[in-house]
Amino acid sequence: MELLLKLAWRNIWRNKRRSFITIAAVFFAVLLAVAMRGLQLGTYEVNIKTAVHLFSGYMQIQREGYLDNPSLRKSFQLNTGIIQMLQNEPSITGYAPRIYADGLISFKDNSLGTAIFGIVPQNEMAVTNFLEKVNYGEFFKSDTSNKVVVGYKLLENLKAEIGDRIVILAQGYDGILGNLIFEISGTTKTGSGEFDSGTVFMGLSKLQELLAMEGRINAAAISTADIDQVTPVKNKLNRSLMGKDLVALSWDEVMPELKQLIQLDNVSGILMLAILVIVVAFGILNTVLMSVTERFREFGISLAMGMPQVTLVFLVVIESIIITLIGLILGDLVAYGVNYYIAHNPIVFGGELGALYEQYGFLPLMKSSVKLSIFFNNSITIFIVSLISIIYPAIKVFRLEPLKGIRYT
Repeated sequence: MELLLKLAWRNIWRNKRRSFITIAAVFFAVLLAVAMRGLQLGTYEVNIKTAVHLFSGYMQIQREGYLDNPSLRKSFQLNTGIIQMLQNEPSITGYAPRIYADGLISFKDNSLGTAIFGIVPQNEMAVTNFLEKVNYGEFFKSDTSNKVVVGYKLLENLKAEIGDRIVILAQGYDGILGNLIFEISGTTKTGSGEFDSGTVFMGLSKLQELLAMEGRINAAAISTADIDQVTPVKNKLNRSLMGKDLVALSWDEVMPELKQLIQLDNVSGILMLAILVIVVAFGILNTVLMSVTERFREFGISLAMGMPQVTLVFLVVIESIIITLIGLILGDLVAYGVNYYIAHNPIVFGGELGALYEQYGFLPLMKSSVKLSIFFNNSITIFIVSLISIIYPAIKVFRLEPLKGIRYT
């Protein structure tokens, strides 16, 4: 084996230009594949984190069937048992009880339909960052406050100003229409047109009073330290909630539209990578086949001197593996530097391109990722494809007859 490795190493550098071309093909394939995949997955991750931190949380506990048909009747009480379950799970960094409702907001002669969110500000700070999205005024401090925060576009549409008093009407849990007077304490600017033009945030206790839902909520948003912990934590919570008519849902179940957008974009990215890998495979096949064909006379002499056919094939395979590994290692090293730089210096889009990204629900930026799985998966894929591409040259060597090899020109 040691002798074969020495022979393979010497054979590689007998034709340096051909070897450098093959190494370069593998190198650029790995570099482009890892860089492209890193940009894709890193951008997905930053968009997911932005979305879940904006409002939804990484997970939510809801009544079964609430997501398919939201209703105030599908509410539940956040009792001490559920609270202790959430507090005792080390991977959970915070939880926030909420009520979602539809209502009518009125100021003078202007009335608009709106989505109403009842929250506890102290809890939300551990789950989301939308409290930081206040662009004018301030967020109310307590869930019993008579103040509300509205989207900045909604304030413009109402023709109201911060400090004005508004009336909010909504149908309660008991079916009776209720109304309360609130003061606008601030506006939010989240970057989402839906949020900014049609949402009102108020204290959870006040919304429970408005809707006659004392002690009841629609959902409990949950945050974890990392997105990779969502699935195991969700499964653990669902086992604990079994038989209580409650269910834990992950971010992709709460926001299926975002998941579908990511899946659609992911398919196009995988197709581009597949095309890249196929092109590289043919390049490797071409160079290895040229290398084998040029050495037919040498191989014929070796076979005539008694070298086993299998040993000769094994030598060709070892040469190809060494060249592929050199290209893989160099490509991964350079790709790591590229991905690391873009991960810490995201590419931000402006103008029409930025507006197009926002239109489809994505942040107008691209950020990379340096997760080891990206390097491992792409390197293994290219390595396997490289091995497949040398099967045909290896078969030609295996079928080579000594006399035909010696006479080959």
